Amino acid sequence: MSITEPTQVDTAQDTSWDAVSDLPPSAKLVAKSLEYQGSLTQSQLAEETLLPARTVRYALSRLEEVDVVESRFSFSDARKRVYSLTIE
Repeated sequence: MSITEPTQVDTAQDTSWDAVSDLPPSAKLVAKSLEYQGSLTQSQLAEETLLPARTVRYALSRLEEVDVVESRFSFSDARKRVYSLTIE
């Protein structure tokens, strides 16, 4: 039997998703939505996931704590922030 060793890219990816696996289900749902849809605003995430806005805010804060989500200001509306996943 031979055992293949994971590449460095795979190891880094597993570490990031491992951090997400320890989070609440709402945070996992938000992370998966960002993975499939790309960059979204908080209101778009609430619409996409069917979660209350407060739950989406909490999920985003938990995802930011483990450094898997980054946010930036929206070019079209500076009052809004656009969130994107930093892992693939």
